[in-house]
Amino acid sequence: MKKLAVAILAATLLSLTACGGTSPAAKTAGEGGLTPIKVGVITITDAAAAYVGVDQGFFEEEGLKAELVPAQGGAAIVPLVVSGGADFGFSNVTSLIIGRSKGLPLQIVSAGNATTGIEGKDFADVLVKDDSGIEDAGDLVHKKIAVNTLNNISDTTVRAAIEAAGADGSNVTFVEMPFPDMRAALAKGNVDAVATVEPFRSMILEDKTHSAVSNYAAPLTDLMVTAYFTSEQMAAQKPEVVEAFKRAMSKSLKYSDEHPDAVRKILPEFTAMDDDLVNRIVLPRFPSQVNRDSVNEVAELALKNGLIDKLPDMEKFVP
Repeated sequence: MKKLAVAILAATLLSLTACGGTSPAAKTAGEGGLTPIKVGVITITDAAAAYVGVDQGFFEEEGLKAELVPAQGGAAIVPLVVSGGADFGFSNVTSLIIGRSKGLPLQIVSAGNATTGIEGKDFADVLVKDDSGIEDAGDLVHKKIAVNTLNNISDTTVRAAIEAAGADGSNVTFVEMPFPDMRAALAKGNVDAVATVEPFRSMILEDKTHSAVSNYAAPLTDLMVTAYFTSEQMAAQKPEVVEAFKRAMSKSLKYSDEHPDAVRKILPEFTAMDDDLVNRIVLPRFPSQVNRDSVNEVAELALKNGLIDKLPDMEKFVP
């Protein structure tokens, strides 16, 4: 690997948030003329492009020395960025919309990843047992479905898929459950279905299971699932750094999308996946530009499902 230097911080976000203050973390150019930046990421396949970009030197090409700060989820990364403990962060689009609607000064600056758009060949699926009698989204009505977070991107897209099948999307029970626990819960019959993502998707498909619907691939069109973001303060105080980050991420995403082998090669560096699993999973797409239409569609879906009371100012949210 070329330049992959990922900081595994013992106290991760709690200590950073506590001492971060309100100033953006980016400092003036240091050794080699590079401006240090901190990027809060989740150690999952969705965020692979940032790791690839560091490894390929795309951030250094734009005058940045990127430190990738691992976190448990977007819920922890958002306050880190808002407090100034990190300059940029990674989260799913729904969480960012909810945060912005609550008054948090968040701005999307780069795409993260997106659906493949192919039913049954996407990195996210609603999986059921082969003997469940569930064959498609319409059959999920009256069923109990595990999602990793309630009132977020998984349950809203599952509801949309059920409604697109002509059934009542409100007539389903969602249960919050960590991704690693879903395989056993489905096997034991504690839930009827699990809305999961890679690598857990491929692991669960080793059992006698199949996909009822690829909830990211349909019915929403070309769904951009995740994004990189910053704070309004960072954007105002360090616009040149933000623009450099955008360019570096655009290069990283384009390269990752065009070189899936590079993504698979780097995954064991920051995930617990072995080589066999890495080679079996379905990779997402890594679009190099923000899909504003998709962000608008996700925002409308969040409003419809009561996740937000009103749409955020989209011009400020996705400038």
